[in-house]
Amino acid sequence: MVLDVRVLGPVRLLVDGAPLAVGGPKPRALLAALTVNRRRAVSAQALADIVWNEEPPDSYQASLQVFVSNIRKALRNSGVDSGAVLRTESSGYRLEIPDSGCDLGRFDAARRAGSEAAGAGDHGGAARLFAEALAEWSGKALDDLSGLQFAESFATAMDEERLLVASARIDAEIACGHASSVVGELVSMTGAHPLREPLWVQLITALYLSGRQADALEACRRVRAVLAEELGIDPGPALTELEQRVLRQEPLDTTDIARVERMAQAMTETVTETPQSARTGRLRLPDGRAVPIPKGGLKIGRMTDNDLVLDDPKVSRYHAHILPSRAGLLIKDLHSANGIYINEQLIESGSVLADGDAVRIGATVLLFEGG
Repeated sequence: MVLDVRVLGPVRLLVDGAPLAVGGPKPRALLAALTVNRRRAVSAQALADIVWNEEPPDSYQASLQVFVSNIRKALRNSGVDSGAVLRTESSGYRLEIPDSGCDLGRFDAARRAGSEAAGAGDHGGAARLFAEALAEWSGKALDDLSGLQFAESFATAMDEERLLVASARIDAEIACGHASSVVGELVSMTGAHPLREPLWVQLITALYLSGRQADALEACRRVRAVLAEELGIDPGPALTELEQRVLRQEPLDTTDIARVERMAQAMTETVTETPQSARTGRLRLPDGRAVPIPKGGLKIGRMTDNDLVLDDPKVSRYHAHILPSRAGLLIKDLHSANGIYINEQLIESGSVLADGDAVRIGATVLLFEGG
């Protein structure tokens, strides 16, 4: 029996490829939360907050038991040892499935393998693995649970991961000499994300390598206009250098391009430069512990798969993401319920961190130490 749970699209539970009836939005939300936190116990209180969108009824324990019982029954009727798969823990429940047993786990495994292949110079293998990762998607993550804070936050975080993988696959295709095959995809991506300079770098590169110098220069003109109109800034060094090479009709080395400001590592929207910004740093917790911010970024929230877990009812499941940008370390609000405060000022969507900033998330104040 092959068990498969899908969350990168509508929530689905399948055994040997056949879908099982899970129930309405609430049991599907419970299954999704357990899948995201697979092989880890999730408390009944946390599940209730997710299922009832932070407003669980007093009788949530009994309702959760009914949802779990119905899912177990569906599994049992399909020949699955339901008690071993959906386990009762002292404080809640745990879904015991391998990463290969859900699309989320397979996506992450293929993404990591693709990154390793790209780092080893195997661009063909990287392109294939990144394509395998993207093939796990069947729509917006948790598409049938829109409106739930948990679902919206998870979908926002996963959309970013999906875009990063799509960009990495395009890099691999260009490195394999397939520039012309990705031009159409890049035109759509820059249209959907016009402030993301790395995508424009890829589009201009693909056009130029396809022998379309005039179109590449027109793309340079468009991105300059977008950045000037929306943000009042000029393009960054990667775009500027690329534009000069195209104007001079110089040969492009895709390895050089990737090295000049990489690009899809963070894939952040362009922000204006600030003199105080820091490119490395750590967060100092109230108890004195220091949490370094890794090169790949730091995710903060209540769910246990975050890099920094804050056990605070005012903190959303996926609350904030600190990640590198051209201007320094950028903290982004992942559509949280209560927002992010820097030095007691509510930020709109994102802000570059400066040494000494006090970052309040829920009731927790984190001191940012740059350098």
